[in-house]
Amino acid sequence: MGDVKAVVFPACAALCALAFLYKVRDLRHRRNDPALRALLVAFFCKGVSFTLSTPLVAQAVDVAVGVNDLGALGIHLFGGVASSAAFLTAIVYWVYPREEARRRALVRLLAAVVVAVVMVGLWIAAKNGSHQRSAHYLLQNANRPAVAAYLLLYVSAFGAGMIEIIRLCLRYGRVAGRQWLRRGLHTTAIGASACLVYCLNRLFVLISVQCGLDPLDWELLTPIANGTGIFFLVAGLTMPSWGPRLSEGRRLARSFVAYQRLHPLWHALSTAVPGIALDPQSGNPLARLLPRDTDFRLYRRVIEIQDGLRALRPYMSPDVVSAAQRSAHEAGLAGDALRARVQAVSLAAALRAKRDNRKQPAGEPAPVGPEAAGGGGYADELAWLLKVAREYTALPALERNER
Repeated sequence: MGDVKAVVFPACAALCALAFLYKVRDLRHRRNDPALRALLVAFFCKGVSFTLSTPLVAQAVDVAVGVNDLGALGIHLFGGVASSAAFLTAIVYWVYPREEARRRALVRLLAAVVVAVVMVGLWIAAKNGSHQRSAHYLLQNANRPAVAAYLLLYVSAFGAGMIEIIRLCLRYGRVAGRQWLRRGLHTTAIGASACLVYCLNRLFVLISVQCGLDPLDWELLTPIANGTGIFFLVAGLTMPSWGPRLSEGRRLARSFVAYQRLHPLWHALSTAVPGIALDPQSGNPLARLLPRDTDFRLYRRVIEIQDGLRALRPYMSPDVVSAAQRSAHEAGLAGDALRARVQAVSLAAALRAKRDNRKQPAGEPAPVGPEAAGGGGYADELAWLLKVAREYTALPALERNER
């Protein structure tokens, strides 16, 4: 068991340290934000608690100070009472108006102070008659009245905080306006639930001792519950900060992929109709792989492709369109897949006709471009052109007029 804790708890402490360092940067711009300050206190206290929970560290602290089981007291005060009150304070400021949040937070902080003072008193009382350090303070001393009262108070305060966090997160997570705040609250509720499992496990120690059972038999649940809890707490409480950046990164990645997928279609059109390219250097391999302002360049690429398609209308043959439709039907295509195939085949034929300067007879040209599929806004146009680009790229090189 000690081996598991020696791995899990330092990892949890490191996670808390990373969360603290990640959020402390925000103090430059949000120095007077009480929720941020409470969150930093919570991560700091939890990190101290997990550090002390590492068996070798707790033993070293006791030896250095010369007071047995002082590390255990630090674990429970920092990791249970102080951190849960700080986590709860941060969430209260998230979900309530500032004045109401201040009042509610003050009540919870005062309650945490009272609990901490009583726990210290019980811990001191339990020291009388005890001259040996306990490797598992709560488990090995739960049969003593002072320690039993200490354990009950600790678990009650920690568990009550987790229950309140779960209640607030589930209640306001359903109505939170910002997507990542909503996700963060729900994730935080998962973490608090895991910590509540730890509290129930510790509470069961009192019952198991009376029944003659050995709580060490299921002590593995402690690092599992604590590790799971802090992971989701850290993820949920920092999610409103890094979540939007993640969404922006995914959006930029999608834009970059779309930009690359449209390149063969754009290249064919800009070669046939050079005037459509606002920036001729955009065809440069380096500019293609490392485009600046990807959103703007993607938007320009869509516009330029549309301009190229309109410029090819005089070279589009209705007979080619009809033949492409029959071929697509025979291939079992339907809907957008059929229209995209027809568009790609017709475009390839129009490019060959443009190269050979073979315009169609005067009259209404065959539809070429997204309007053939019904049109729409920018997102619809982009989705349509991506389908056409995929079909165009799948055509044989000879049919695409590549030499």
